[in-house]
Amino acid sequence: MNPIELKLFASRLQSICDEMGGVLQRSAFSPNIKDRLDFSCAVFAPNGELASQAAHIPVHLGSMAYTMQALVATQAWQPGDMLVINDPYLGGTHLPDVTLLAPVFRAVSAEPQLVGFVANRAHHANIGCKTPGSMPLSDSIEEEGVLIPPTLLIRAGEFLSCGAKIDALLFDRPGVLSGDFSAQLGANLLAVDRLQGLVESYGAELYSSALTAVNDYGRRLSLAALGEVASGIYRAEDFLDDDGFGGEGLALRVSIEISEAGISYDFTESSDQVRGNLNCPESVAAAAAYYCHCCLLPVGAPLCAGLFKDLKILTSKCSIVNPAFPAAVAAGNVETSMRLVDVVFRALAQALPHRIPAASQGTMNNVAMGAAGANGARWDYYETLAGGAGAGPHRPGRSAVHTHMTNTLNTPAESLEYHYPLRLTRFAIRRGSGGLGLHAGGEGLIREIEFLEGAQVSLLTERRRFAPWGLGGGGDGEVGYNWLNGEKIAAKADIFAVAGDRLLIETPGGGGWGTSPD
Repeated sequence: MNPIELKLFASRLQSICDEMGGVLQRSAFSPNIKDRLDFSCAVFAPNGELASQAAHIPVHLGSMAYTMQALVATQAWQPGDMLVINDPYLGGTHLPDVTLLAPVFRAVSAEPQLVGFVANRAHHANIGCKTPGSMPLSDSIEEEGVLIPPTLLIRAGEFLSCGAKIDALLFDRPGVLSGDFSAQLGANLLAVDRLQGLVESYGAELYSSALTAVNDYGRRLSLAALGEVASGIYRAEDFLDDDGFGGEGLALRVSIEISEAGISYDFTESSDQVRGNLNCPESVAAAAAYYCHCCLLPVGAPLCAGLFKDLKILTSKCSIVNPAFPAAVAAGNVETSMRLVDVVFRALAQALPHRIPAASQGTMNNVAMGAAGANGARWDYYETLAGGAGAGPHRPGRSAVHTHMTNTLNTPAESLEYHYPLRLTRFAIRRGSGGLGLHAGGEGLIREIEFLEGAQVSLLTERRRFAPWGLGGGGDGEVGYNWLNGEKIAAKADIFAVAGDRLLIETPGGGGWGTSPD
């Protein structure tokens, strides 16, 4: 396969992922999926290796790439099957992220011939958690909602019972959750059809060899990128603010070894697992390392398993980056993953000082809320908030953007106010929050919400104590703040708001880069 043919094949695979995402977005009910785009789509080879993914959410896709091979080996797949799972201890991220996985068999074949898998993962604001928004201040995974082990949802085209608890959650209550779940089903069904068409257009044998060629190409690009980095061991550490239960200054440490054999990310010196929900499943830690590695690659590199063939992830069991069941993990996916990116980049900056940016905001600023309304109808809302990006050697940081492990959007004011008893009273750039330097860090944002009815609110935020660091003499970005009616509240908190209350979030700025000429 020549380079042009290889590029066309990789693009056709990615277009399936892109189209899956388009269907999911247009069909979804919740603002979290249709407006914020909190979902991801990917195609896998018959052995579960990543074949292609859309440019969706790094933490979703990296964790799937890390564990999908083990997952697909657990089933005797048949045409028309579909599996549902959200188990963080089996390749998931946290319970709200529900994955649907479908095998793809040749459309025209005397005997069933498995040619790959399609999968999508979407965040649901209600996953059976007692706390609205399903992002509680928890100290056990049982408090975070319904855990769905690998479960066949459809067998040979026929729906199966997934058990009373899961069926009740996904299907028995018409509304936003069942609508979003149906959108995921539709996206997978379309992708099955599209991949079958692609395989038939090439023929099964040529399709298989093309997958091998794409992975070989990705591996060559990966090794070439590592070849530009001086061999050696690079170490760094950073600290999470707190776990919400008194645990403070929690260490994230990495030792990165680069050699001719590849690259290893050793997180074994990080803190032990904690009582709160900052615990990060190993698959999520791997996703952070994968993301950082992809940032070193040339633009246009195919997002496939070949990129990661020469990467090794090392963690310690019962640690904050590889906790033991039933440790709480709701914020590990969103907060700890962000800070793992910071610590990896801090280490890589020693080897690549003129490529690596300063720290970005280092948090997703998770806001979850909801209540049982006057008519008994429950509402659940969840969003993450943008902040400042770190400045780099060649540019200032961007302001009020989602960075690194999140690739979502803010909920538009019109959508927020249409769907929920809320009013957006302020939404602005947080001036002066970016770190100073030759290139200034990006500014955070200010977002204020007024409650029109009573609601329960959960906040899971970071960088309220340890500021986003600058590089090369650049200044640190400002830490973030959370306020209720003008009074500061904790970084992790469960609160009850009444009508008229106002919640204001000031998100962190990004670190500056280089010494300012002033």
